[in-house]
Amino acid sequence: MCRNIKTLFNFEPPATEDEVRAASLQFVRKLSGFSAPSKANEDAFNRAIEEVTAAAGKLVSGLVTTAPPRDRETVAAEARARNEKRFGPRPTRA
Repeated sequence: MCRNIKTLFNFEPPATEDEVRAASLQFVRKLSGFSAPSKANEDAFNRAIEEVTAAAGKLVSGLVTTAPPRDRETVAAEARARNEKRFGPRPTRA
């Protein structure tokens, strides 16, 4: 699975339509192997993005849980800590 696709369910505030679309774009890119399709494949690529976006939006809005919503900043801080542990501290820019 593409690492750029983030979990979108059970966050406060909820995932936006733009976030769902961005995840859908990454998914279609991963499946197709194209970061940008040729002119011949552009219509199919764009149609797939729209269909995946619709399906993902239905999925995220239809899921239920009893768990409390996760805080985006907390999740992002945890991801940064994992990244720093794996790759070391980010170099500072001069």
